[in-house]
Amino acid sequence: MRLGVFVTLTDDLEEEFEKLRSNGFSTCQLSCWNPAMMTDEYAEKVNRAVEKYGIEITAFWCGWTGPAVWDFYEGPLTLGLVPETYRYHRLQELKLGSDFAKKFHVTDVITHMGFLPEVPASEQYHAMVSVIKQIAAHCKANEQYLLFETGQETPVTVLRAIEEIGLENVGINFDTANLILYGKGNAADAVLVFGKYIRDTHIKDGFYPTNGTELGKEAPAGEGLADLPLVLKRLKEVGYTGPFTIEREISGEKQIADIKHARDLLREIEKNLK
Repeated sequence: MRLGVFVTLTDDLEEEFEKLRSNGFSTCQLSCWNPAMMTDEYAEKVNRAVEKYGIEITAFWCGWTGPAVWDFYEGPLTLGLVPETYRYHRLQELKLGSDFAKKFHVTDVITHMGFLPEVPASEQYHAMVSVIKQIAAHCKANEQYLLFETGQETPVTVLRAIEEIGLENVGINFDTANLILYGKGNAADAVLVFGKYIRDTHIKDGFYPTNGTELGKEAPAGEGLADLPLVLKRLKEVGYTGPFTIEREISGEKQIADIKHARDLLREIEKNLK
């Protein structure tokens, strides 16, 4: 089992990689939301850290600039590529992110596309398929995959979009909690929909929304509704052999403790599946 952690690009990257290695992790996803950091200088820092600590970066999580409100009212108006006001600028930022990831030899680029429309006949849906295809084509030229971060749309909508984009280098970063937090699906059942398209993961847990405005609450791994033993069993059944990347969206000592707890839980689940 290749275990990793979601890591944000900072000037202290070597320190972060040292912590990963000392806690038994061999991989990570590297995240950056600041295009000003997507430079040759920072790429060299990444390469030095990788060489020094032997951490494999399995994917680059590419953020974008502009407003971002993580709820059900303003979220569809501000997140990802859905808002026309920010779409072209974010398209260019995601292409920049692809070019940046290529400099440290990472072949998977992930982002939240936004709240994809559920109606495939809508003009907005077709526009989204078109713009995502442009980014995927740019990634393909860089010998990379473009991955959907799950959560803001139903699994079938993601599957449909991938099929209609029609490029072989489009896949899924399967977040085990986001589908629940956004009220879009059951994590274990979604594996059966996504199947072969899953290339990386975010191992998280959480609860469904309790009102129509706010996302559900994240929880430590094993304490929410993700049913991680069944998720891992089904991932194995669909042939998934990729990394298990732990993400805990809090900070401080509690975050570190929860990440270690998730690490130990995943190892125990894997042991029981053998």
